[in-house]
Amino acid sequence: MLKIPEGYVCPFCFKATPRLNKQAFQLFGASVIIYKDGKILLQQRKDNKCWGYHGGRVELGEVVEEAAKRELLEETGLTANKLELFGVFSGQELHNIYPDGNEVYIIDTVFLCDDFSGELHMQEEECIDLKWFAFDEIPQNLSPPIIPALRRFIEINLKKGGN
Repeated sequence: MLKIPEGYVCPFCFKATPRLNKQAFQLFGASVIIYKDGKILLQQRKDNKCWGYHGGRVELGEVVEEAAKRELLEETGLTANKLELFGVFSGQELHNIYPDGNEVYIIDTVFLCDDFSGELHMQEEECIDLKWFAFDEIPQNLSPPIIPALRRFIEINLKKGGN
């Protein structure tokens, strides 16, 4: 059986093992802020117990928009019928050290979606809970890397009247 060295990131499934040298690396993400009728759907993550929107790593050769749709479907059971580019977020605010010790600088391409279909179904491997929150009732314990985009989204929508 092939032994995977400590700190190895598989180029096929992108599963990372804890790394010995703890050298930071760049992570390219695709995320979706899903909303409807003045509410946003958030998930509570298993790894850090914080709330966040839906997304994950863009796989090699994958189209970013398709990665966002894939992550949304995997994490919520919902299909994005239409995505709108919200922004690309990066820099020190998206620096994160995960509970497993992996240190990343995230470049997150965030999409908005209010046109979706399907039955809500939580991905139990990564999530504790899925819950709709009113724009003015977002929980305090947010996953740090999502804060800049979510803050901007909430500010824009509260100014519009929450729709």
